[in-house]
Amino acid sequence: MATKAKEVAVTTKKETKPAVVKNSGEVKKVVKKTAVKKPAVVKNSGEAKKTVKKTAVKKPAVVKDSGETKKAVPKKAPVKKIVKKSDKSEIARSSTPRNDDLGMDSGSEPGMTDEVKIEKTKVEEKKVEVVKKEYPRTETSIEELFEAGAHFGHVVKKWNPKMKKYLWGAKNGIHIFDLEKTVAGVNEATKALTEMAAAGKRIVLVGTKRQVRAMVEEEAKRLNIPYITQRWMGGLITNWKQLKLTLDRLNSLKSKRELGQLKKYTKKEQLLFDKEINKLERIVGGIASLREAPEVVVVFDTHKEKLAVKEASSRGVQVVGLVDSNANPDPIDYLIPMNDDSAKGLEILVRVLGQAIENGQKAKKEVKN
Repeated sequence: MATKAKEVAVTTKKETKPAVVKNSGEVKKVVKKTAVKKPAVVKNSGEAKKTVKKTAVKKPAVVKDSGETKKAVPKKAPVKKIVKKSDKSEIARSSTPRNDDLGMDSGSEPGMTDEVKIEKTKVEEKKVEVVKKEYPRTETSIEELFEAGAHFGHVVKKWNPKMKKYLWGAKNGIHIFDLEKTVAGVNEATKALTEMAAAGKRIVLVGTKRQVRAMVEEEAKRLNIPYITQRWMGGLITNWKQLKLTLDRLNSLKSKRELGQLKKYTKKEQLLFDKEINKLERIVGGIASLREAPEVVVVFDTHKEKLAVKEASSRGVQVVGLVDSNANPDPIDYLIPMNDDSAKGLEILVRVLGQAIENGQKAKKEVKN
């Protein structure tokens, strides 16, 4: 019995020892597993370090931006000096950086402040205003002529068949002009007058009608060109030598009166001289500045001024004229078909043709300079 008890005890000891060993092995394995988990923590700490490094990478970007701004600031200073010194503009342009490098728009100049931009826009606006003053429009529109009544002709019974191609039709017994052809005639006449004035040709305005008399005189005095507002002097073109004597007589009497050389005569003789001066001034006072026969005649009623048109066409003088439905268009070089009795229409034509002459005079002065 005792031996059996010893064997049982030995077997129990033997059986229990490996179990303990096994359990210790498992514990060791568990410990090893936990030890394996530690690198995971290390990995997480490594990732955290990586994120820190990423944030550290962002700092150089901020430094770069600040560096760019530091570079851009000193480059603005010389540009301000360039604005003050206009003599060295070419050198400044070559030395200034490109807009792409500075991150600016292509339309804006580098280093330009808001004040400089405002001043630049003001200067450009002033230049535009000067251009508008120097070159006003020398054209008219169909609407403007229609409102002025330029489309009305004469009664159908009094028309000239040669004007048929310039008429739109008839309404209520009155002919109606085609205003498209009227505008085309105005544009052609203004272009020709500008070229002739630029060439230095002698231009005379002729308007003896009551509606246009004051307008022609005012416009001619503004442009300093000869004009006729009372009646056409026969022989102004065909018999210029004889008419030149009349003009010389007027100019000599006026100069003597201004110098006081007529005071040596009696009062009656002085009154006669004054009457003669007034008469000549009324008839030929507008053309007193002419030194030779006119080369261009602008007529505002070709039907009434038949003699002027006939003399000019016979001697090769160019004629620019307003032609109504009862006039003959053949002797007119630059024809403007429209109503020659409308005060508003005549005012438009006087302004447009006068502006064309003024533009030609300015072009002539520019060529001389």
